[in-house]
Amino acid sequence: MRELERYYRILELEPGATLDEVNQAYKDLAFVWHPDRIPLDNQRLREKAERKLQDINEAREKLRSYKSRFNVNRTSSQTTYRQSSRPVSQPPPKSTRYTSQSTSQSRTYEPAPEPKPQPAPEPKPHSPAPEPKPEAAPEPKSEAVPKSSSSSQTTYRPASSTTPKPTPQPSYQEQTYQSNYQPPKQHPDLSGKDYSNANLSNRDFSGRNLSYANLSGANLSDTFMHKVNLRGANLSEANLFRANLLLADLREANLQSANLIGADLSGADLRGADFRNARVMIGDRVQVKLIGAMLSGAIMPDGSVHD
Repeated sequence: MRELERYYRILELEPGATLDEVNQAYKDLAFVWHPDRIPLDNQRLREKAERKLQDINEAREKLRSYKSRFNVNRTSSQTTYRQSSRPVSQPPPKSTRYTSQSTSQSRTYEPAPEPKPQPAPEPKPHSPAPEPKPEAAPEPKSEAVPKSSSSSQTTYRPASSTTPKPTPQPSYQEQTYQSNYQPPKQHPDLSGKDYSNANLSNRDFSGRNLSYANLSGANLSDTFMHKVNLRGANLSEANLFRANLLLADLREANLQSANLIGADLSGADLRGADFRNARVMIGDRVQVKLIGAMLSGAIMPDGSVHD
């Protein structure tokens, strides 16, 4: 947190400033501390301005990166947790029997029933013995006729149908996690778009693809275009006053008669770009920052080709 506070102090902002405030403070300070605004004979002050501008660039990049991560983490942490509750089981009814409980099982004992007195059996009257009956003569047995196998009958019983038992359903539902995370939106591709004479001042096109777009006569003053792709774009007569084109790709771009006063093209790829009649000087001083820029094959404002 102390590091973030230091970056805010570098940009002369209060901690917690918005991204728009960070961008605006960066543009203002970059214009004030631009080394090309310092006279060439004051080398000490120019070196101080370069160090100051490096701190300003670092502070803005760190704050932009921090705010981007903060927005993603805050979005991804918004999740909804939902858990189903089990039905509360009812306590068993109290038993009227005597219960003995132990740690392993519960047994129920019933008191033994009391024996009931049995009445004495009454004496039966004496009956005379029955007289013997004469035996009858045995009848002759007839031979049994064997039954044929065809006469035998077989009884079939249908198999009893077994009704399948229903599968027991669990008494709980699976836990459901509902995520509200949404990935950051991707910027649309702006290559080949027609923005001729459009007012795009103070817009943020950092990292966007504007290759071969038509920006002729457009107002791009104070526009932040860090690492923008403007390869082959038409920027003729465009107003790029104090525009930030740090590390931009401007290969083969048309910048004829464009206003580049105060623009920062440090580290930009300007190979093959056309700067004929572009405004880059006030008096005899160049007002465009070109530290580390690649100018091989670029056509300079005076019509010469850079080696």
